[in-house]
Amino acid sequence: MPGELRLLVVRLSDSFHDFWPILARDVGAALAEWVPATDEGPPPGAEVVVVAAGGQEADVAALLPRLAVPAGIPLIVVGSATSHRIGAQVVAAGAADYFALPEDRDGLRDAIAAALERRRAALGRAALAHVEAQAHAFHEIVGQSPALRAVLERAARVVPHGDATILITGETGTGKELLARALHYGGPRAAAPFVELNCAALPAALLESELFGHERGAFTDAKIAKPGLFEVAQGGTMFLDEVDHLAPELQGKLLRALEQKSVRRLGATASRTVDVRIVAATNTDLPTAVQSGRFREDLYYRLNVVTVELPPLRARGDDVILLADFFLAKFSAQYALPAPPITPEVRRALLTHPWPGNIRELRNAIERAMLLSPPSTLVLAELGARPARVGSGDALPFPATLADIQCAAARAMLEATGGNRSEAARRLGISRSRLQRLLEGPSPDTEADGPN
Repeated sequence: MPGELRLLVVRLSDSFHDFWPILARDVGAALAEWVPATDEGPPPGAEVVVVAAGGQEADVAALLPRLAVPAGIPLIVVGSATSHRIGAQVVAAGAADYFALPEDRDGLRDAIAAALERRRAALGRAALAHVEAQAHAFHEIVGQSPALRAVLERAARVVPHGDATILITGETGTGKELLARALHYGGPRAAAPFVELNCAALPAALLESELFGHERGAFTDAKIAKPGLFEVAQGGTMFLDEVDHLAPELQGKLLRALEQKSVRRLGATASRTVDVRIVAATNTDLPTAVQSGRFREDLYYRLNVVTVELPPLRARGDDVILLADFFLAKFSAQYALPAPPITPEVRRALLTHPWPGNIRELRNAIERAMLLSPPSTLVLAELGARPARVGSGDALPFPATLADIQCAAARAMLEATGGNRSEAARRLGISRSRLQRLLEGPSPDTEADGPN
């Protein structure tokens, strides 16, 4: 609940000086007074501002701009002259109303009391909305497992702190973007933009323009000036997904933007101040990337203020069933199909499948099975879930030639990633073309190809 509200009296004259404490007491506000003759500006934080100008009404118009009263805060001028012309002049200069004392004493008291009540109600609604937002920040993240609860409890501690930089880690498909959105919309920056950028989706040259913007003529196709996403996200949150894919030169520019809180458009000579909270995400082991020279150590430490690691689906127990129910209801409504029950056979398959693609894989599996199965059923074959296979049939061959071991490792990793070749190559630390050659089988020059 909001605390005691403040009434600020700007004393342009000493007229009625003994009235202000009585007025503040009557309307239930704390009294603050300020004399414009001082070098310092007026104290901030008042809910109503009264300019006491008895006998100095002619000086009000010049004073009001100096006060810089925020929008939504009533500014009332109190004088001793009863002239309608003076009242019109001060209202034209920016005041909300004019009262002449002592005749308008009761009207002034009622006007201030009403203004404070409106402000109190507005602050109450804002406080309640903030509490509700925090309480429901993670309501879209489905799951009750201890592994997930521990992560969300950790994340909830930083929700109120809108300036804290957060690094979200975890395997692909674990819901890093969903968590980033929850952190934004549950926190103090919720009313400002949430801007997302996949750092692996664009080449370095285009990515730089997306992040920092460009001026007209900065390069061949720059027909008009364009603000970067840092500017678009002003006051809000920038979500940098797959941040490990940033080119080295962009890593340095991102670090400068974070340290200096300013960006410079391509082709510009001046920097622009930005107020943006950064939430970054990666499915890569960034410390290893730092050790190998692929990621700047100073940028890693700058991003790694608070780390939140999302657990893989296979470590979340019965959450897979809760998520399956959630997706069944979602797609039932989307496709106007009856939601099928989860049979014991389907349940066993869901719980024993390793889900290398995590929640994204589960979502796609449920959608496919609902569309291809007879109404009100889930055909296990269409679901595609299968137990994690363990045994000598899937073990890497050994003893064997190095070429055979490499090919078997490539096939095993491809299976572990659900057929995602880019992800399999990333986990193996090789290029996609190298992975393709290994999948095609050993060749005489396999061992000479090198790691890339």
